Amino acid sequence: MANNAFVNVFRIKELRDRILFTIGILVVFRLGSVLTIPGIDPHALSAYFQSQVRGNAFVDYMDFFVGGAFSNFSVFMLGVMPYISTQILMQLALFVFPSLKKIAEDDGGRKKIQVWTRILTVFVALIQSYAVTFYANSIPGAIVLQSRFMYIFVTMLTVTTGTMITVWLGEQITARGIGNGVSIIIFAGIIVRLPHAISQMIRLVRLGELNLVFVVIALIMFVGIIVLVVYEQQGQRKIPVHYAKRVVGRKMYGGQNTYIPFKINPSGVIPIIFASSFLTFPISIATTIGPNVRWLNSLAQFLRPNGWWYNILYLLLIVFFAYFYTQISLNPTEIAKQIRENGGSIPGIRTDKTEEYLQKILNRLILPGSLYLALIAVLPTVIQTIFGFPQSISMLMGGTSLLILVGVDLDTMSQIEAQLKMHHHEGLVKRGKLRSRNL
Repeated sequence: MANNAFVNVFRIKELRDRILFTIGILVVFRLGSVLTIPGIDPHALSAYFQSQVRGNAFVDYMDFFVGGAFSNFSVFMLGVMPYISTQILMQLALFVFPSLKKIAEDDGGRKKIQVWTRILTVFVALIQSYAVTFYANSIPGAIVLQSRFMYIFVTMLTVTTGTMITVWLGEQITARGIGNGVSIIIFAGIIVRLPHAISQMIRLVRLGELNLVFVVIALIMFVGIIVLVVYEQQGQRKIPVHYAKRVVGRKMYGGQNTYIPFKINPSGVIPIIFASSFLTFPISIATTIGPNVRWLNSLAQFLRPNGWWYNILYLLLIVFFAYFYTQISLNPTEIAKQIRENGGSIPGIRTDKTEEYLQKILNRLILPGSLYLALIAVLPTVIQTIFGFPQSISMLMGGTSLLILVGVDLDTMSQIEAQLKMHHHEGLVKRGKLRSRNL
């Protein structure tokens, strides 16, 4: 018991405090996820969603990222999705506008970009919260406030404030807890949906609406995909680098061999989260306001989360963001420059060809890695179409949920293991090594 890694986790005061702090923040997030917006009747909401036996595709899609907060019309109903959508826009702006990129590279530039991102998040949340007011109108008896102006004002203020509080909670986890805060909040939202999905699946089997054989096959696929995802997330390509010896004063530096670890999937689950967030904004606007506007109604039908066009766009966006994020996080030009400045070289590659070589390696990794992500991401649609599973179950049994769950879990465990080894304890695994996914 003395050498048990899980016991050692709670013996180290710093690590124990970080874990307990993270748990406390998640408890606050869950409390906010069941706290209904003022002016909304929770009983009318419950009756409306229970009457939909097969569920609502749009609501299931939104609930997937916020742990049921959307169907509760809670203060945290949008979660961190407006913030992630804004981050995507800012990253694209940095890539497109050189002047903005120059500001980010100056002293204090990153802080300026973060402030601008938060300000823009407020506007995005206001737009989405306004769209939510239209969706509430379609639910019989949901709105109890007599004044429509007051109802819209309270809803927009509450939901936008709740979004910014959620973002702040995520930042607190990153700074004082364990793991990446925003990813942990999305992770928690997916986890809390699992018991409901399992109970719903059991109920449908008992009612004869789901074939038990199909359920067993889907569960076997679920376990097999988890193994494949873990194997792929841990895989990497090592690029050897040799540093020449240098004499500085009376000391000799360099002369060592090392390597650059390129992940088989360099961007991790970021393309999945980015693609989902990028589609969330138009889907929420089109679905909530769609019934009142003809062209928005057509767009809502076109972007149905369980439709083929949605999944085609989803695939293309995942591949795009895989290339886009990898070019930002692993810039071959910067890596090649650092290697040359430190007197390093890649064996068999001319120094002036280092950047070209690294770019070629990354391209060979990104394409199969992004296609792998895309195929896993559309798995829920395949399960839903072939086996007839409701979307609320299929989304949690494969695809995006598995990639996020495994990726965030590996990242958090790698941080815990680093803390254990820093305090001279054994890691969480006795064989092998946990590798962070940079979520």
